[in-house]
Parts: sequence; structure tokens; C-alpha cells
Amino acid sequence: MKRRDFVGLTGLATGALWLPSFPGFGGTLVDPARLLEPGLDVAVKKRLADAALNAAKAAGATYADVRIGRYLNQSVFTREKQVQNIASGESFGAGVRVLAGGTWGFASTNTVTEAGMAKAAQLAVQIAKANSKVQKEPVKLAPQKGQGEVAWKTPIQVNAFEVPVKDKVDLLLAANAAALDNGASFVNSALFQVNEQKYFASTDGSYIDQDVHRIWPNFTVTAIDRTSGKFRSRDALSAPMGMGYEYLQPKAEDKIAGPAGTGLVGYRNSFDMLADAALAAKQAKQKLTAKSVTAGKYDLVLDPNHLGLTIHESVGHPTELDRVLGYEANYAGTSFATLEWRAKGQPYGSKLVNIVADKRQPNSLGAVGYDDEGVPTKEWNIIQDGKLVDYQKIRDQAHIVNQQESDGCCYADSWSTVQFQRMPNISLKPGTQKLSVDEMIKGVDKGIYIAGRGSFSIDQQRYNSQFGGQVFYAIEKGRITEMLEDVAYQTNTLEFWGSCAAICDASDYRLFGSFFDGKGQPSQVSAVSHGSSTTRFNAVNVINTARKI
Repeated sequence: MKRRDFVGLTGLATGALWLPSFPGFGGTLVDPARLLEPGLDVAVKKRLADAALNAAKAAGATYADVRIGRYLNQSVFTREKQVQNIASGESFGAGVRVLAGGTWGFASTNTVTEAGMAKAAQLAVQIAKANSKVQKEPVKLAPQKGQGEVAWKTPIQVNAFEVPVKDKVDLLLAANAAALDNGASFVNSALFQVNEQKYFASTDGSYIDQDVHRIWPNFTVTAIDRTSGKFRSRDALSAPMGMGYEYLQPKAEDKIAGPAGTGLVGYRNSFDMLADAALAAKQAKQKLTAKSVTAGKYDLVLDPNHLGLTIHESVGHPTELDRVLGYEANYAGTSFATLEWRAKGQPYGSKLVNIVADKRQPNSLGAVGYDDEGVPTKEWNIIQDGKLVDYQKIRDQAHIVNQQESDGCCYADSWSTVQFQRMPNISLKPGTQKLSVDEMIKGVDKGIYIAGRGSFSIDQQRYNSQFGGQVFYAIEKGRITEMLEDVAYQTNTLEFWGSCAAICDASDYRLFGSFFDGKGQPSQVSAVSHGSSTTRFNAVNVINTARKI
């Protein structure tokens, strides 16, 4: 079968092809046309929500909230000149959470009728009352004013689900061709798209309708030296974004030139997939003959597409209040940044380090108008002038740190899962003084420039860590000299952020993102962005990952 014939049979392809258990993607497989059908009218959702709220109160709940969710997704996978998979999914149902006897109860249903909603609410109350027998302290909710009937939408320009599947396949195959034409031996590419249509209602008096969109184009390019068998890869320098298909319509003003001597290009609010694929192939070939790094202390100049992962692991997760309190210990550990540690006033980083949390940043993965408890989203400080000043918290956690309101960072990845505290966007503020990447590098005598996310490891307290990257360049006496290989840096969280010596200005600011961030048991995924400008860290320990022991 020819590729064009294959693409034309997208409905058949959708039903026949699927990568099982891909994180965060599920539901019933459907024809792509199904993704464009309208969901329930908001008046119908209100009536269904009221059926659940009334049933919960009648059964003895002192508080209740309802989430009616329609979750749509589509993924396209290709390799070289072939289409590997096209899959479209839909999941629809409702979850009811209640407080009864000072204890949470939750139940969900895919029978989204007034009777079905009422039944789920009654079950949630029964579960809460059963749980109350072992609850040591009653749940304390921070007060929340009802929002009335409101709505919020991701301000997309092009709905990705309205773009024909053929156009998406053509883009991915064109990117593959650009990589192959520039020396790649193999290339895989993928495009992930998500639309969450979420309706929230509570006994506080909120009726909130939200329409949330996310997108992530990605690829991996591999070059092989067939004589030696050595191979090297380079991933896309894209970021998953809270945008529509306009992210894949490249604009010159969104391209940010990397440091002189690298040929790199960074991307802000649009991504040139073909150009990056071509460059990735050239760089993968260069990595085959790049000099292996000499281990030692180096000043590191870290690109935002790299630094975002370090922010995620060493600041984002350790400042989740449930992790701080030990509630999340069974999945990826707790946190060194305990309430007792914070009380000592020890610096988290240098005075240049100012890190904010938010759920509002334009084009970010975490951007929504209201969280899954109906709390309006906001921005707040996590680290200010190098000191830890706050955590991430939701309504039933605020009182633990003597605060009166939630931060609006409660989230569930499905109608069938219960909402809990999830990481908002966590971002490093840009420098306040004008400073470009090239100007930053001029001040480095012995260093390494790192771009792109790589492998990493971090301990159970989010303290000792190791991070790699995609491409590495030696800096000698203020200029880029050559590509390096086998680079990773080892540090601990306080040493690393304490070594922050310079941050480029806002003209260099970009978002990194995690499309499938896991937490909780049973596990849930969420999407979160991390913004930063290129940043310098002095005297960081670099190891050679190819060393023989």
C-alpha cells in the first residue's frame, strides 16, 4: 500500500494501530472525525452536576465537587519513510469527590446521566463515611469563594484536531527526509496532541467550563559509523506547549540564535521542525568524532531547553508540599526541603535565583483559568533572592503551613481519577541586566555549553543528582572551540543553585516542558512547563560518562 493510500484510510488505521499503554494516552479508540464533534452543552453539564451535588448533600456530604470530563488525544508516529502509528482516543465520564465525616470520598462513572451522577455521588459519600472510621484528623479546607458560571479556553489559533491527519504525517515525513538528507542513518518522529474539555461544579457555588489544548512535536535522529559500529543521537529541541497547531508554523521572530560557533537555534512560540531535524542530523554525525570530555570542574552555560529539566527535578518536585510532608514517599521519594529545613533559613541558591510558580504563563503546559478544585490560578514566589519562601499547596494543605488559601495547583488526569496536588509551572526569572548568551560566554575561561535534555538521575530526597544533555561545546577563554561528548554533571541541589553566577535577560527566555510528568499511586500524569533564560553555574563537577572502571 502506498503512503497516500494509508493516510487516506485514517479511520481504519486508528482502529488497527496503537502503542499500548502509552503514558497519559488512553480511552476508546475513535475515528479522527470524532475528535471534532461537540461535547455536551454547558447547560446540560450544569444540570448533570447539580444532580450529583444535590445527591451528595442529601446523603450527608458537607462539601462536594463534580468534574465532567471529555479527554481527547491523537498521536502520530513515523520512522524514516514509513508511518508507524496513527491513534485517536476519547474518554468521557464524571468524577464526584465529597467530604463526609471530615473525610474524603471519591467515585466515578461513565454513565453520565442524572441517575448515574446521583449514584456516583451516593457511593462517594458511602466511601467517605467508611474512611472516616480510620481518619485521625478531619480534613480542613481553605475557604474558597464560589466563582459562579465562568469559562476559560486555551487561546489557540489553530485547533490541531482540525488539521488533516495527512498534513501531520506529511510534516513528520518531511522532517525525517530533512534528517536523512543531512546524513542521518535513522530517524523517528512523533506528534502528540491533547484536548481536555473539563467542567467543574461545587457546593461552593462554582460552575466552571474549560477547554485546554496541548501539543508536542518530537524526533530522535541517529547517525552511525558503520565501520566501528559507533552511533550517536540528537533529539528535537522543541518543547511541548499549551498551544494549538500554530506552534508548528515557524516564525522568524521565534528563533533565537545559539552561541557563536554552535549553529544552534532555540525556539520560543513556534518550532521549525524541518530546520531542527536537518541540524540534528549534522550534529549527530559530529558527535561521532567529537572529543571525549576531560572530567573536572567547569563553569556551565545551560540552555533553557536543558535547564528546564534540572529546574523540574531539583526545585519543582522538592517543593511539592505533599512530598515535603512525606505523603508521596512511595513514588520517587520525599524532599530534603522540609518545613524544619526551611525554618533554618539556609540558602537554596545564590541571590540571583528567583523562582516562581504559576498556572497562567501564556503558551505554557500548565496554563488554565481554574484548577480542579475550582480555585482561580495565580503566580507566587517559591525561591526569592536565593531563599525558599513557599511551597506548592492545595485547599486541604494550606492550614499545615498556616496559610489561608490554596495555590490553585490541584489536578486530576482523568474524570476517573481523584484530583491531588500537582506541580504548576516552575520557572527561573530572567536576569534584570541586559546580557546575551555570547556576552555570557565571553566571561567564561574554562567551561561547557549544554543544550537539550538528556538522561538524569536524582536521589529520593531530590538532593544528589546527575544530568546529561543533547549537545555539548567546550568554552575556552571566552569562546566556543569544539564539540564535546560523554558529558554529565554531578552535583547536589544546594551546591548547584548556589553556584548560579549569571542569567541572561528576558530576550532569551524560553519554555521547556514535561508532557507526561508522573506522580501518585495509582500513577497519574500531568503536563508542566519550566521557563528560563540561559544561565551560568560556576565550578560544577563534570564527569566522563564513557570512562572505564
